[in-house]
Amino acid sequence: MLIVAVAWIYVVGLMALTEPSVIAGIMTFFGYCLFPLSLAWYLFGRKKKRPARSQPREPGQD
Repeated sequence: MLIVAVAWIYVVGLMALTEPSVIAGIMTFFGYCLFPLSLAWYLFGRKKKRPARSQPREPGQD
């Protein structure tokens, strides 16, 4: 996932550099890169944050 994110930042960074104004470049970078990537990291990173469910223990097993 990290290599895809780095590649996407690179591609969008180049897209932002070709915009006619600085404001358009910044908005392109935020719109296509930071907001979607932060959402993807939040959604795909939730699996790692969840604690593992413990198995139900049988009585007498300590």
